[in-house]
Amino acid sequence: MENTKIEFRKLRENEIECRIGQIKPNGLTLLLYKDARCDMSILDETVGALNWKREHNRENKNCVVSIWDESKVQWVSKEDTGTESNTEAEKGLASDSFKRACVNWGIGRELYTAPFIWIPADKCNILSVAGKNKCYDSFKVEKISYNSNGEIDGLSIINEKTSQRVFLKKPEEK
Repeated sequence: MENTKIEFRKLRENEIECRIGQIKPNGLTLLLYKDARCDMSILDETVGALNWKREHNRENKNCVVSIWDESKVQWVSKEDTGTESNTEAEKGLASDSFKRACVNWGIGRELYTAPFIWIPADKCNILSVAGKNKCYDSFKVEKISYNSNGEIDGLSIINEKTSQRVFLKKPEEK
């Protein structure tokens, strides 16, 4: 039996989005994520647009992503469950389950190796609105690098409103 392995490339800077996690008076945390369009592009690029498919079931809670395996002459599938988003709950549910199923294939799995990203209050604009901390700044990955194990070992993030670098993790010296 032949063991076919598909190698998906690591995400590029412009494919990674930053979302504010937690906001405190002295700073905030950022989370890295990818969107469904990124997954579709990487699937098209790696296996070909006609060699993968997605199917949703359980009212979009689950998504099955299948890739055609020429050596086995069959579809090979991986599945996962998503959660609703705060906006457009049904669409967000379908998108989340799709993105999670793609992680099962290995697309964007490296994001789970991201360092803890803390942005101090002097590098962002934290407001107190009705007793809650808010921040309307947007952040983007400026640069990312990976070690030989495919883990994030270098990361630079900028505040798009101020164009200031707000986070830097330098790659480990070898």
